[in-house]
Amino acid sequence: MRKIIVAAMAACAACAAASADEPPPRAVAIKAGKLVDVLSKTVRADQMIIIEGDRIKTVGPAASTAIPEGAAVIDLSADTVMPGFIDTHTHVTSDPTISFYESYNISHAREAVIGAMNARRTLLAGFTTIRNVGANGFSAVAVRDGVERGDIMGPRIYASGPLIGITGGHCDENNLAPEFNYQSEGVADGVDEVVKMVRRNVKYGADLIKYCGTGGVFSKGDTPGAPQYSLEEAKAIVEEAHRLGRTVAVHAHGAEGIKIAIKAGADSIEHASLVDDEGIRMAKKAGTVFSMDIYNTDYTQAEGKKNGVPEENLKKDRDIGEIQRENFRKALKAGVKLSFGTDAGVYPNGDNAKQFKIMVRYGMTPMEAIVAATETGAELLKKQKDFGAVAPGRFADIIAVKADPMSDVSVLEQMDFVMKEGKVYRGAPDECAAAPSAWPCENPSRR
Repeated sequence: MRKIIVAAMAACAACAAASADEPPPRAVAIKAGKLVDVLSKTVRADQMIIIEGDRIKTVGPAASTAIPEGAAVIDLSADTVMPGFIDTHTHVTSDPTISFYESYNISHAREAVIGAMNARRTLLAGFTTIRNVGANGFSAVAVRDGVERGDIMGPRIYASGPLIGITGGHCDENNLAPEFNYQSEGVADGVDEVVKMVRRNVKYGADLIKYCGTGGVFSKGDTPGAPQYSLEEAKAIVEEAHRLGRTVAVHAHGAEGIKIAIKAGADSIEHASLVDDEGIRMAKKAGTVFSMDIYNTDYTQAEGKKNGVPEENLKKDRDIGEIQRENFRKALKAGVKLSFGTDAGVYPNGDNAKQFKIMVRYGMTPMEAIVAATETGAELLKKQKDFGAVAPGRFADIIAVKADPMSDVSVLEQMDFVMKEGKVYRGAPDECAAAPSAWPCENPSRR
């Protein structure tokens, strides 16, 4: 026994010595001409951000913040610097240019390949975190795991797995004749079935749960305003998801489905297009987040017919598009929490930032829109300690543009600098060299 103890002590001493010999995380200093502080909702001039490894160590005035010896310096003193953006409603494995008919030839494996392409586009657009709320099979989970392992380039992904929905509802496949005898894999009816489906999604890697509480726009035979799951079923989904440590996002256009989801304790309502005044009051009181995709109707109406979207779906989109935007304005005025959720995949992934100008047009200030795409998104994901702001302790997810987004928010559509977890993915050659990633760095001039 004495020999075992001595050997163990020797091994521990060797480990400690090896640990002491390891070099400290590489330091990077970023000079920020303007820094958007989403916590105080102010823009601070002449700031210095010190990064060690993948996290931010300090943030302070450039004049009084010392640059660590040997640190690489990235000069963004002519730029507006912000935290990496968060899109809380994406479909990264989807491509809107693939028609309904062509989509039947797309396997889950092929969707994952599309997802890898779109993940890269999304990151280079300045979105360092996304919430993927629905993909066939577990293709988005595969993309998430590929990013985490370093196999592919992309944002941090929180994936829901297959959408849970009723037989014949928005999350079922209603475009095939009865003799095909097909239904989508997330279909579940009744309390026992929905609980089992939540458990299945978690089993295969879902970070959150998404269910369809009303009809939808891009589905056949249903109406966006019609509720689908009962309150009893909705409560069963939410309670089981929360018990397993997952949040719940609910597809809900119609007022009744929105109120059912809020009563059930859902964390976020996706779309919220036809919400009424009572639903707005309920969301404000409960702290439920609305993730309202108020840009994509522009794309659908301009490009949908060319992309093969049926007239039934184009009409649904026309019927509720402007109503949704006015309800966004109402929810904002009432003080409902609004995250930045775009439904990327209905329009091309990578164009996520086009929603900023629509949010400003319908009542937000540029600062409020940026907060929705940063700190509010982090709160919804329950990850405020990790990202959502340029602050000590959080991941070094940092983006920048040359122009002033507070004067013209549309400049966020042309990202000049993208850093995720202390590595640069988009920037000028010297910026890329200061904190290189494992992937070729994209020069902003190659837009």
